[in-house]
Amino acid sequence: MLRLEPSPGLGGHRPGLLPVLLALLGMTWAEVRPLQLQEKQVPVPGGAGPRSHRSGGLTVSPAPALSKKESFLLLSLHNRLRSRVHPPAANMQRMDWSESLAQQAQTRAALCGAPAPSPASVPRATPQVGWNVQLLPVSSASFIHVVGLWFSEGQQYSQAAAECAPNATCTHYTQLVWATSSQLGCGRHPCSGAQAEMEAFVCAYSPGGNWEVNGKTIVPYKKGTWCSLCTASVSGCFKAWDHAGGLCEVPRNPCRMSCRNHGHLNLSTCHCHCPPGYTGRYCQVRCSVQCVHGRFREEECSCVCDVGYGGAQCATKVHFPFHTCDLRIDGDCFTVSSEADTYYGAKMKCQGKGGVLAQIESQKVQDILAFYLGRLETTNEVTNNDFETRNFWIGPHRREPGLPAGPRDLGCEASLGCCGSGLTYKTAKDSFRWTTGEHQSFTSFAFGQPDNQGFGNCVELQASAAFNWNDQRCKTRNRYICQFAQEHISRWDPGP
Repeated sequence: MLRLEPSPGLGGHRPGLLPVLLALLGMTWAEVRPLQLQEKQVPVPGGAGPRSHRSGGLTVSPAPALSKKESFLLLSLHNRLRSRVHPPAANMQRMDWSESLAQQAQTRAALCGAPAPSPASVPRATPQVGWNVQLLPVSSASFIHVVGLWFSEGQQYSQAAAECAPNATCTHYTQLVWATSSQLGCGRHPCSGAQAEMEAFVCAYSPGGNWEVNGKTIVPYKKGTWCSLCTASVSGCFKAWDHAGGLCEVPRNPCRMSCRNHGHLNLSTCHCHCPPGYTGRYCQVRCSVQCVHGRFREEECSCVCDVGYGGAQCATKVHFPFHTCDLRIDGDCFTVSSEADTYYGAKMKCQGKGGVLAQIESQKVQDILAFYLGRLETTNEVTNNDFETRNFWIGPHRREPGLPAGPRDLGCEASLGCCGSGLTYKTAKDSFRWTTGEHQSFTSFAFGQPDNQGFGNCVELQASAAFNWNDQRCKTRNRYICQFAQEHISRWDPGP
């Protein structure tokens, strides 16, 4: 049974070409009746192929399925139109072409749009198929134009009210933009009659749409920001150059990148693992650097040299850069950072330069550092808005009472370790030790400190307390002071 649907611009609630043509054929639009199938295609003995058959007075002639180009254009048009719905759709899925649906659509088009006989039993889990069917005079419209007509029905549809305007048809539109319909297949077929040459246009959608609740069709999609309500299985957001918004899709490559020169893309980290001899984010740089005393930095095709070595391949022994010292105290070099970091970040940066976070073991060193920091120009105290305070990290660090030494220090990042300089809380209240186990005899805590407020397990020089010590949360971002003692400087060649 075929029900002809009116098309805006070609018939329906407004005058158009189709009612005029039907009038010339001796019929009015109201007199159009569902077509009754009289015959079906039957194989011709001897393998000659299917014969033409008659359906409701129309002769159906064999016609090839859509070409790959036509299929691509129809699929692209569907996705483009689905990306342009208004109001925007938050859960609109991108469609893919289905050859299985295309065969079903071609079969139905060959029946002049009438439904094909359903199988006797269909598995319960089989997705329902939705249909858009149009029967028009031959050569009156292209398939692309027909899909455009279906979409134009949206002008008569109210998303807020979930209903179509009176005496209008919107079911083609609502199926076309049904958010969860992700598979598409289409077909067309000429139907020759005694009085008119007709052509059937059919598209099949899976899963189908146009579901009704209490006799009213539900809205085809959820409005909202594009891709904001994609489900876990289609968490990607696809947007072509000609799309107005994004469409939910299976994240085939969530990184939106590819690796060159036979590199392997890790989809979890979006990082390329390059073959030997190549580097760069996309393995696009040919690189053959050998680092003699250092480690290779893939991103820049360069070497990060060990302490005391320099040159492109870290093969040259270099002098200690005394010119970088802000202070020289009893032969030790102290540098004040111009950047801020957490306690552990500062500690690792000092170690990376071959030193440690400053270990203040005497009143002399404390007084000199406090004087120097107090005399810093105001413009030099904070040169980056990343700083949380005007204070400076030094080495002391403590652990939660009762815990053994090791990476279980409160707030310590196990991956960075907790070795090297720093004072640790032992067992008695307010007792600090260096993490090496040495007892720390000198301290210069400000009045009332350490007070352990905010779980302060690291030590800073506090500007508001004349740069005396204060216990602070290790995740606070401060500038820091690195120290290069004689044991560190001895790793370098003596200066001139």
